[in-house]
Amino acid sequence: MTKKILRVRREAICALMIIITYVSTTLYVDPYNNAVNAVVYYYGSRGGVVSQIQSKLKAWYYYDGSVDGVYGYRTFTAVKKFQAKNGLKVDGVAGDSTLRALGIYNTTATAAAAAKNTNSSSNQDVTLLARLINGEARGEPYEGQVAVGAVILNRTRDPRFPSTIAGVIYQPGAFTAIVDGQVHANMEQNSIRAARDALNGWDPSGGAVYYFNPATATSAWIWSRPLIKVIGSHRFCK
Repeated sequence: MTKKILRVRREAICALMIIITYVSTTLYVDPYNNAVNAVVYYYGSRGGVVSQIQSKLKAWYYYDGSVDGVYGYRTFTAVKKFQAKNGLKVDGVAGDSTLRALGIYNTTATAAAAAKNTNSSSNQDVTLLARLINGEARGEPYEGQVAVGAVILNRTRDPRFPSTIAGVIYQPGAFTAIVDGQVHANMEQNSIRAARDALNGWDPSGGAVYYFNPATATSAWIWSRPLIKVIGSHRFCK
């Protein structure tokens, strides 16, 4: 009887040790593994996603270096400026929240998958911006079409407006093309080219955050905005 009791006790102790080991692994090891799997990019990182970070920051005038896929000092300081402007933790590290704010969503995929995902995100920005340009500035001089796209991008960097292209475009009442449905008009190739040129940094508007057509404008307030230049039918203003 004594041997049987001892055997039962040993088995119970072994079972208890297994449970303790499992709980310890769950509490301490799994969070570590999850932290390792959360991809971040920081000073010294290299690769395709770093190039995408640089491209986004360059398009929005936070970064003035070359898109070389190397997370150097210029990229680090540009990320900090972007974080400060968008209410993020200012640490110069491109983690989950910063990548999402940049429009780079797939942070745990392989480099190839991440590149594919970000290219898709970039294409969405091009398409949305092109649709707005197409709806607002069809028939305008090409320079004026690019300038309309530049106004959208200028607003993403201005604290008075949303910080994303989609947020600016769909801000209630901001653009006639959204209200009257012209954003869905048949796409012209020039509109796509203009969107790409604006995203690549061309700003014929001279830094404008407003534009309007004086022949159709119904707001008296818009006339109070300081004029920068006139391109085609549009007045571009501060």
